[in-house]
Amino acid sequence: MALILGIESSCDETAVAIIDGSAGSLEARIVAQRIASQDAEHAPYGGVVPEIAARAHAEVIAPMVGAVLADAGLTLEDMDAIAATAGPGLIGGVMVGLVTGKALAMAADKPLIGVNHLEGHALSPRLADPDLAYPYLLLLVSGGHCQILEVRGLGDYRRLATTIDDALGEAFDKTAKILGLGYPGGPAVERLAREGDPRAVPLPRPLVGSGEPHFSFAGLKSAVMRAKDSGLHADADIAASFQQAAIDCVIDRTRLALESVGEVQAESVTALVVAGGVAANAALRGALESLAAGFGLRLVAPPGRLCTDNAAMIGWAGAERFALGYTDPLDLPARPRWPLDANAAPVRGAGVKA
Repeated sequence: MALILGIESSCDETAVAIIDGSAGSLEARIVAQRIASQDAEHAPYGGVVPEIAARAHAEVIAPMVGAVLADAGLTLEDMDAIAATAGPGLIGGVMVGLVTGKALAMAADKPLIGVNHLEGHALSPRLADPDLAYPYLLLLVSGGHCQILEVRGLGDYRRLATTIDDALGEAFDKTAKILGLGYPGGPAVERLAREGDPRAVPLPRPLVGSGEPHFSFAGLKSAVMRAKDSGLHADADIAASFQQAAIDCVIDRTRLALESVGEVQAESVTALVVAGGVAANAALRGALESLAAGFGLRLVAPPGRLCTDNAAMIGWAGAERFALGYTDPLDLPARPRWPLDANAAPVRGAGVKA
């Protein structure tokens, strides 16, 4: 494995990192990294505005590349390859990062590796935990995606569940907006939930107990809005009750997935893994840890700084791909949608996130 310059710009974080694929610990693997947040730009709108995000990426990405190289005391010529997110995501932002990666690869005559953003999340636990071996069961929970996948190896994914409408991170953000907590919503809801009673507000648990493997959070968001409009409940109780309802849904779906994997596989998965922005939620991690223990598995979760969008995970996915000889041509297209399991059966629902 090698030195990889990673670039991430799929949503509202501009990130650049240098990864040493041959190092044996997380601290040594991340040679240098920087992340530029756009929270202030999007806060007035309560969510990410794609056009604003793309412009912000374009303004800071080139200086960030130079700064990260300087932090590491390295030059572009020292890199073995350039890895950049090629999708899925907000297409304007994806294009900014991918075009930057292409330009750097062309200028320095280095290989280009286009990384699926979801694969970056899927492999980020292996960046943090060198002992994590394939196959493992992955719960991927973020602002745009909520999926359960069997990760069999690099590029080998079997989707067991996805959301038929909204992602869990989106539900957290919408709940924060309803409660007037601002953006980003997930951490704000989690903080307020610590002050409330998770049993105070009767909220639905969509699809729990149905036997259907997929997720649904649209009805839960609507119930939160009705609870707020009723004026009968304290905001802290609404936040706590929403968080508990969401966790109950996730645990029910993940238990079903663990049972299904055990039925079809002679050897069980090595671990239950959670990744994506919502994986930073401490209450969710605690519930997943108990679930994993019940199946005789350990829970593997990246540090919080690797749960949200970052370039270290893109560089690591690039390093794993580069080690197996995978590179991409300079005419690689940016993709707003890019499923990890292209052969997964269609799922009902107009808002399905592949």
